[in-house]
Amino acid sequence: MEKLKILLLGAAFASDLHVNAYSRIRNMVEIVGISDLDAGRIKSLADRYGFEEYRVFGDFEDAIKNCDCDLVDICLPSFLHCAAALQALNRGRSVICEKPLATTVEDARKMVDCARENGRHIYYGEDWLFAPAVTKARELIREGGIGELQYTRAREGHGGSHSPFAQKIEFCGGGSLIHLGIHPTGLVLAFGGSEWAQAVAMTSSGGAKNMRHKEMEGEDWGAGLIKFADGTAALVEGNYLTCGGMENTIDFYGTAGCLHVDLTFSSALSCFSIGGLSYTVEKAEITTGWSRPVVDEKYSLGHPAEMRHFVERALQNRPADIGVRGEDGLETLKLMDCFYRSAREGIAVPNPDMAV
Repeated sequence: MEKLKILLLGAAFASDLHVNAYSRIRNMVEIVGISDLDAGRIKSLADRYGFEEYRVFGDFEDAIKNCDCDLVDICLPSFLHCAAALQALNRGRSVICEKPLATTVEDARKMVDCARENGRHIYYGEDWLFAPAVTKARELIREGGIGELQYTRAREGHGGSHSPFAQKIEFCGGGSLIHLGIHPTGLVLAFGGSEWAQAVAMTSSGGAKNMRHKEMEGEDWGAGLIKFADGTAALVEGNYLTCGGMENTIDFYGTAGCLHVDLTFSSALSCFSIGGLSYTVEKAEITTGWSRPVVDEKYSLGHPAEMRHFVERALQNRPADIGVRGEDGLETLKLMDCFYRSAREGIAVPNPDMAV
């Protein structure tokens, strides 16, 4: 079987999620290069999953220019997504790009336009859409199990980002709404039955006006309401205020029922530990007492299925499914931009691209 030759940009947190997924489909992929400023981090990542025979690069631009690959997997800080993608696309390589697609709508649009001009594809990293629980929920909704979907409520929250790049707006584009709320926003757009029509949002104001994280330039809490053209609605939230581990929840309300999804605290295990466990769930502050240790966290969050989908489509030179294309990453950022405008100005913001 032909293997896809992958160049990985970055060797930190997001890269671990991707390489773990690649390790499950070794018959389909070959990691031919890894770029990171820290060579020790590259070795640690590759050794963790048993990948060998790859080239090491310190600079991502050098890597894109000189590594013979089929696909460039961008796991760099958000403010570098655009530059890396444009360089790779202009060299004839399709790209995987982690969320958010970029830090501004303008940069995201440049990326999508560049992919189109070069006949390449952007595979947008929205793992929620591949989580087994979400996949099953979509099947139940499509079969009419809860009637017609009318309202969705979704949130991601945890106690604060591990990334130093999440502290400044220039590096990440905002605060918890764009960094965490990007997942529920992408999901409700993918599930939405029609074009979104209007956005309303509120956030904490960043810095000293934040609820807890006074050192952050961006907000540590944000929520947005979305009204769709067909009259359905959604509420999304991203916060750095949650304690006890990462909280990813989705509630679907239909005309004939409702459906509740818990992506992070739905483990089949329940444990009480006096001394504490080595790990329970992402972002958990403590592991003592009662906990629900995850069984296969990366699988439950959708990363392996997501990467398999991208690899399969790249091997076929085909676009990704709706919800995880570059265009979907752009649309999510456009809505996020309207959220931030609404929060700043205290107004409802209409979809600027919607036909009147």
